[in-house]
Amino acid sequence: MRELVRKQARFFLGVSLAALALRGILVWRFPAVVDDSRLYADIAKNWLQHGVYGITNSGVIVPTLSRLPGYPAFLAAVFAIFGLDHFRAVLIVQVVFDLATCFLAADMARRLFSDRAAKAAFLLTAICPFLANYAAAALTETLEIFFTALALDLALRGLGIGELQKQGNWGVWLGCGFSIGACILLRPDGGILLAAVGGYLCWLLWRGIRGRSAGTPAPRVVIVAGLLVGFGALSPLIPWTLRNLHTLHRFEPLAPRYATDSDELVMAGFNRWVKTWIADYVSVQEIYWPVPGSDLDVTRLPNRAFDSDDQRMQTTVLFADYNANHDMTPDLDARFAVLAAQRIHASPLRFYAWLPLVRIADMWTRPRTELFPSDPRWWEFNDDKLWLTVSLVFGAVNLAYVGMGLAGLGKSRELFGIGLFVLFLVIRSLFLGTLENPEPRYTLECYPAVIVLAASIFHRHA
Repeated sequence: MRELVRKQARFFLGVSLAALALRGILVWRFPAVVDDSRLYADIAKNWLQHGVYGITNSGVIVPTLSRLPGYPAFLAAVFAIFGLDHFRAVLIVQVVFDLATCFLAADMARRLFSDRAAKAAFLLTAICPFLANYAAAALTETLEIFFTALALDLALRGLGIGELQKQGNWGVWLGCGFSIGACILLRPDGGILLAAVGGYLCWLLWRGIRGRSAGTPAPRVVIVAGLLVGFGALSPLIPWTLRNLHTLHRFEPLAPRYATDSDELVMAGFNRWVKTWIADYVSVQEIYWPVPGSDLDVTRLPNRAFDSDDQRMQTTVLFADYNANHDMTPDLDARFAVLAAQRIHASPLRFYAWLPLVRIADMWTRPRTELFPSDPRWWEFNDDKLWLTVSLVFGAVNLAYVGMGLAGLGKSRELFGIGLFVLFLVIRSLFLGTLENPEPRYTLECYPAVIVLAASIFHRHA
């Protein structure tokens, strides 16, 4: 027994060191401090130095509600300890959170399957290049992934999976709720996890009421668990909501759909037009992100953006009018809305079904190299050989993870607790299909669940 413990300790220590080495190389060689990072940092510094949760606009600090306070609070804490704009310290702290995610994935696999599966989950999380890549980026993803994994792990514990003590640990369910609350404070779509946990508890309640109670908690236990999760998830939003009411006179418990402030135009027409044709990340970079502020090239639009020569001409004129001053005016936005309405009327199934499914597929299968200097049009094979190789390898690795997750799901779909993971993956994927910016990073929150499912293929049934 003692020798077995030593072997286990050596395995986890060795893999932990490998995980830290991988992330250390990325922090050292490829630290990502992007525009969003600087915006979060600006809010954090104004909050820390002036007590104002706001952005700096022409030298004036203006209160904002465009970003939720979770990540600015994290940056403010790191800056307070290590100094303002010390992004390297931010990334090092994120590496620690990412390593903790490895242990959470291992614990979930242990609870659901076995110690052997736990080691597989730990290894798969530790060497995952996408998780490591975002640990070296001053963005919300690493913390979001950690708290997602923590909430799922606590939910399994609350259900009594892998525990000698059965269901009814109220502190665990409250902790699950607070973990979900942390996800929501980082990104509004963290609420999807609340929907998944709540939906799974409702399913268990229905099973319990109908008398299918083998392994299912009693209805009273499920109801109390749901109330505790809901309280833990939503109560952290109360101070933020009250602040927005008091300071900005707006009822906003999350953040605006398009991360806009009160004085910014919501480009509803342009966004709706984009959703009538966009299907991949390349178009996000080339068309969606540049507006407003940069030129648009109509030749970068795919053929599916036009149903006729007349629509091509309309689009060309709209682009020319926008390029004249790089500003999306209300009138121009309304004209994009008219064009969007024409296209939706011509093919509603394309807008409401096929394109969302293609966007979901693109986010799940695209090489996750957006933080590297790789050409997003990797399939044209005209990139630098090194970065083309990175794109192809990352694409293959991503498909391997997704494939192992699907294989693991097929092997363990009848296991109690797996439904929580499946429900989360399905709800989040369907939500992502509604976005007009299919960015591969939006599926990373799903990776703890994918990796736990993948680990089941390494589990040996007795």
